[in-house]
Amino acid sequence: MSRIPSKAEILAWISENPTKTAKRDIAKAFGIKGAARIDLKRLLKELQDEGKLTKRRSSYRDAEELPPVSVLEVVGADADGDLFARPLEWKGQGAEPRILMMLRSSDPALGAGDRILGRLTVDKTEDYSHTARMIRRIGTNPQRILGVFRAGSEGGRVLPIDKGSDKQWVVAAGATGGAKDGELVEAEQAGPKGRMGLPKARIVARLGDPTEPRAVSLIAIHQHGIPDHFPDEVIAEADTAKPAGLKGRKDLRDMPLITIDPWDARDHDDACYVEAHDNGDFTIWVAIADVAHYVTPNSELDHEARKRGNSTYFPDRVVPMLPDRLSGDLCSLHEGVERACIAVAMRIDASGHKVSHEFHRGLMKSVASLNYEEVQTAIDGKANDKVAPLMDDIIRPLYAAYDALTKARAQRQPLELDLPERQIVLDDNGKVTSVNHKERLDAHRLIEEFMVLANVSAAETLIAKKSPLLFRVHEEPSPEKLEALREIADASGLILAKGQVLKTAHLNRLLTQAQDTDHDELINMATLRSMTQAYYYPENFGHFGLALRAYAHFTSPIRRYADLLVHRALIAAHSWGEDGLSPRDIEHLADTAKQISDTERRSMSAERDTTDRYLAAFLSDRIGAELTGRISGIAKFGVFVKLDETGADGMIPIRTLGAEYFHYDAESQTLMGSDSGMIIGLGQRVTVKLAEAAPVTGGLIVELLKLDDRAVPKGPSRGRGKPPRRKVGAAKKKAKAKRKVMRNRK
Repeated sequence: MSRIPSKAEILAWISENPTKTAKRDIAKAFGIKGAARIDLKRLLKELQDEGKLTKRRSSYRDAEELPPVSVLEVVGADADGDLFARPLEWKGQGAEPRILMMLRSSDPALGAGDRILGRLTVDKTEDYSHTARMIRRIGTNPQRILGVFRAGSEGGRVLPIDKGSDKQWVVAAGATGGAKDGELVEAEQAGPKGRMGLPKARIVARLGDPTEPRAVSLIAIHQHGIPDHFPDEVIAEADTAKPAGLKGRKDLRDMPLITIDPWDARDHDDACYVEAHDNGDFTIWVAIADVAHYVTPNSELDHEARKRGNSTYFPDRVVPMLPDRLSGDLCSLHEGVERACIAVAMRIDASGHKVSHEFHRGLMKSVASLNYEEVQTAIDGKANDKVAPLMDDIIRPLYAAYDALTKARAQRQPLELDLPERQIVLDDNGKVTSVNHKERLDAHRLIEEFMVLANVSAAETLIAKKSPLLFRVHEEPSPEKLEALREIADASGLILAKGQVLKTAHLNRLLTQAQDTDHDELINMATLRSMTQAYYYPENFGHFGLALRAYAHFTSPIRRYADLLVHRALIAAHSWGEDGLSPRDIEHLADTAKQISDTERRSMSAERDTTDRYLAAFLSDRIGAELTGRISGIAKFGVFVKLDETGADGMIPIRTLGAEYFHYDAESQTLMGSDSGMIIGLGQRVTVKLAEAAPVTGGLIVELLKLDDRAVPKGPSRGRGKPPRRKVGAAKKKAKAKRKVMRNRK
């Protein structure tokens, strides 16, 4: 039977181990197992009731001792000029500790009343009990709000735009930052709220007209409730983190791993290297930042990362899942810097099939941080001075392994959608200067294939070890969506066969039929819309789109919480340390899966809304301009057009289509004029005139001028009127005949 320690022993342990104060840590230290944990829980509760321990979430600390990182308030200098502080979270019964501030020359000046986060060291003398180094002034991480400034006789107020918030903030006359009435502003809390009255704020940024592009992403962040402010305790934990050492890790520092990312990437969470073997095999090494070493279960960083679920990306900013101390520093695989990683070595044969794989917890040092464009340019024969020395030993083996993987991919037949990605380019003031289509290079595809293989390896390892994990699940399309896709294909003169178990190969054949035709983009978009949305789940239902039986996200733990949990599962499964998947992680796995699936959708929605608003702002000074595009959607109330130049979606309201009534046919996704017999269907080329562009909502209203290069007759609007009964039958017959013609176009 486990021996239950005395209260004194528990207090001594907590005092000596201030970073391991969770109940499970205490139980492990004293060898307490099974039913004896109930007695330990009772003892901890008694110590808490006696005021000798305080509980913070699920950890304990001695109430008579301060934590290593504490919130302090500066009380002023003594006669000798030494600056002292007091702890704001003191719960002990004895005298409040007196803390000597040990300021560096780079620290800002502090005065009485300033609040800081300090790193404490016990140093008991007659004059003080601790010394403290400043981590950061609390005022440098204050609560921030986005709102509209309303000027008053003295200063003014900020009315937040946060969804569901009606709290106003008062701004003193000297804290307006020159903001004008009606401007969108970013403000921060200016001191603690008093017992009476509104909280105080000061303006830190003027964003101008709320409809201007510079405000777009901030509005989306607040409207969708995306957390963009890290609590002080989260920042404090990140600030106390130190680089991991070699202990318990495989030494990969001599391996020439490189990172390949976008040219403007702030963080680098994956690196790769390929060894070519004499028999035609390759060993692909993929090393991923060891975020789990720094973000441990049930820590403040962990709670915040789970709440955020993922990073959110906008054209002008990133809302990260982790503070910059981790995402941009300790967990970023910077060139020439030792970094902790979890690496997988995957051996493939000459045909690209994986033969074996093995995971390691290691320490690496990237030999180069490269971008996609310079790597692609190098393999195409124009290497710059940085890449040229790496060509033979590093770059060419990467592409050789990629060539092998493409053979296996062709055999596997994942869904091969071809949808150009838009890139919104902003100037320094946040105004859209251009909208480009991102070029897809082999360098992009190379990294994607390596990452897919690493994700598969993670899933297979954890399944084999019977470890709980979160799978990335993508189910096949529903029968209803599949039938809708079949109708669109039929109307375009293409074929999607019936009566067989759907495979991605069937959809790829449809996409191949549409390739280089007028229906190419339409069929790609329709196929994408027929797909179910991928999500996270503790059970494995496969990944339809990638044509994989098991898939788990492993390669981006800096920006996705799911990957962090997979890292923890690998740590626990390989017994690499005590920072693996915890019992609490396992208990709440299903809840976490739903939480992070929801936050992913939230980010996607915010990113989509932001793109729509930026595009509307970009086009707002082109009202009246003629634009070309293709019909991408049909509804009872109007027609959706995807514009060629920007990829923006405009709507033609049905009331503007002319003097006749238009019949909506859901089966064929068409509108047909009751008098003229004119049919408007998916994929048709159109010329439209831009009538309205609303940056606040992202809405674009366009007017139809030409359909398939034929001018559209205009007349008084009657599109919403009642249909002429005598012509309905004739119209339907014409529509049926027209659909037959469209099917036989090819």
